[in-house]
Amino acid sequence: MTGKQTNQLEEKQRIIDLTIAYTWIIDHGPRENLQEVFTEDAVFIIDTRYLNGIDEIRGKIERTLGGLSSSQHIVSNHQVSIDGNTATSRCYLHAQHTLNGTEGGDNYVMAGRYIDKLIRVGGEWRITERQLMLDWTEGNQKVLGFR
Repeated sequence: MTGKQTNQLEEKQRIIDLTIAYTWIIDHGPRENLQEVFTEDAVFIIDTRYLNGIDEIRGKIERTLGGLSSSQHIVSNHQVSIDGNTATSRCYLHAQHTLNGTEGGDNYVMAGRYIDKLIRVGGEWRITERQLMLDWTEGNQKVLGFR
């Protein structure tokens, strides 16, 4: 393996590690550390809703997950493509959310994909755009406050 190939593999792993760090931060905090994952002006697209900027992203995550008894986000099957100081990444997502005592059931499961655009900032990768595409859900939507 050449030095260039080794460096490319290391950079891809850094991006995969960033997507994994995101899951630990949103599940266990501190959520202020999301600034280590996203750029300040990042966009998070959920269905047709756009969250603009790190503060709006963090606020939505806090409102959605902050009151849960527990949550667990698992990402896998990563594909990363790097072009200089920009990159794209996609991975599968499986997320379990629990709110004990919820009428209709305590659990809500989501499965889908994260599709990311990234940029290298000061030698570190940051997500500039994340799109959540849901493939299926199961359980009680009231767990996440849906009606």
